[in-house]
Amino acid sequence: MTENDTTQEGLDAADEEIDEEPAEGPGPAAEPDEDVEPAAEQPADADEAEAEDNAGPTLDDDVMSDEEADLLIPVEDYLGAGVHIGTQQKTKDMERFIHRVRTDGLYVLDVSKTDQRIRTAADFLSNYDPEQILVTSSRQYGRFPAEKFAEAVGARARTGRFIPGTLTNPKYDGYIEPDVVVVTDPIGDAQAVKEAITVGIPVIAMCDSNNQVSNVDLVVPTNNKGRKALSVVYWLLANEVLDRRGAEPSYALEDFESTV
Repeated sequence: MTENDTTQEGLDAADEEIDEEPAEGPGPAAEPDEDVEPAAEQPADADEAEAEDNAGPTLDDDVMSDEEADLLIPVEDYLGAGVHIGTQQKTKDMERFIHRVRTDGLYVLDVSKTDQRIRTAADFLSNYDPEQILVTSSRQYGRFPAEKFAEAVGARARTGRFIPGTLTNPKYDGYIEPDVVVVTDPIGDAQAVKEAITVGIPVIAMCDSNNQVSNVDLVVPTNNKGRKALSVVYWLLANEVLDRRGAEPSYALEDFESTV
């Protein structure tokens, strides 16, 4: 895709971590007509994943390889938020981010890879003017932390239903021209991904074990359906971006936690 100098600088900053587009793979799903999760997109285990989101860490502590890792937060905090809890489906694209499968069929994401990709995404985003970063979330649990992330780093947010033409129709009153898009779920935010690809700007995406990443430039593997998990990931990403800009990270996790 054609990129301007700013986009290329951002891509170069995280070149080793950029996810190459598979030769084949389905594109993003069609955008739902209403701001609800369609049955076709809802994983069969979504309720179970949300239940795990509220569970404690004591029964599921095998979430990364045995190699020593210098994590942004203690591994127990990742567990407590359910960041590692995938779905009962996995795609070939996401296999490299999966640590194991549990006896109940849920795939467990490797939190050390989540941690590293948060750092990489922060490196990537720090090369852009804050107002040229767009973050989206159509999913309910992602809206508050996405908006808080935008507030913290000075980005723009479009939560709820993503209006067609936001990135592609200059005649639309809400038309904007960001340089990079951060999406909470490539399925729920399919319209934003589709338009970003159309206009040739990179996409950073929070991806669960069941996501296709053929149209994603940088994957952040995480439970993207749980309220606590999304709060933790967006909080860490915001503070890491601020740190790379030389600003003092001043946000606490509680600032990103929605009461919904």
